[in-house]
Amino acid sequence: MYDKDPRKVILSDKYAVRAWVSETIGEEYLIPLIGVWDKYEDINFKVLPEQFVMKTNHGSNDVVIVRSKSKLSLAQKIEMRRKITNSLKRDYGSIYCELHYGKIPAKIIAEKFLDSGETDLQDYKFLCFSGKPYFCWVDIGRYTKHKRNVYDLNWNLQDWNQFTYGNTEYEIEKPKNFDQMIGLAEKLSRGFSHVRVDLYNIDGKIYFGEMTFTNGSGFEKIIPPSADLMLGNLWDIDTKSNSEDSTKKLERDTK
Repeated sequence: MYDKDPRKVILSDKYAVRAWVSETIGEEYLIPLIGVWDKYEDINFKVLPEQFVMKTNHGSNDVVIVRSKSKLSLAQKIEMRRKITNSLKRDYGSIYCELHYGKIPAKIIAEKFLDSGETDLQDYKFLCFSGKPYFCWVDIGRYTKHKRNVYDLNWNLQDWNQFTYGNTEYEIEKPKNFDQMIGLAEKLSRGFSHVRVDLYNIDGKIYFGEMTFTNGSGFEKIIPPSADLMLGNLWDIDTKSNSEDSTKKLERDTK
């Protein structure tokens, strides 16, 4: 609400951000793009590969993972169409006041299916403040039994978490190229007071996931509150000048 950086619109757009990522860290970190469409009716499923991932560029929780196109049942095809088309129509900017999402031109994208050999990909999410990563949390089983481990940059498991996901019952191995992942998160977060940089790591190959400026829509609690305060103290945001700018604009608009 205090940091209306117009770049958030482009970098939160899962399609438009690709050009920026390519320029900032290199095209080799992008998940290969299969296609992009404005309407579901535009998709020619005959030319899609046997495995792919489909989602909207502006949505949340609308990912469709297709592991075997030829084995999709009619019910699965109907559900995929319903999920994507409903998400395409939804204004995510107004649901939780994440205003930048409302300015993204909605599209459908399909990307290469990344096979880690597991049920779900491990999702490495770096919490960055003023261009510096401080923590990395790893999401496991997002579409099955969601667990989350939070680590500092020395891979020490932290005693705090977001929401009620809880830790895994087993240790997660630190990626061998973790320092490289930190470096990429630094480059991508540079110039922003706070952003979450999501990366994947498949057998040492690093892929860019997304940039998130409103983590958990701002409503998922950090537990315990002392950790919430600790993270808040890392966030250097000029609320006074931004508040004054917003007040002046409101005064102009209401005259």
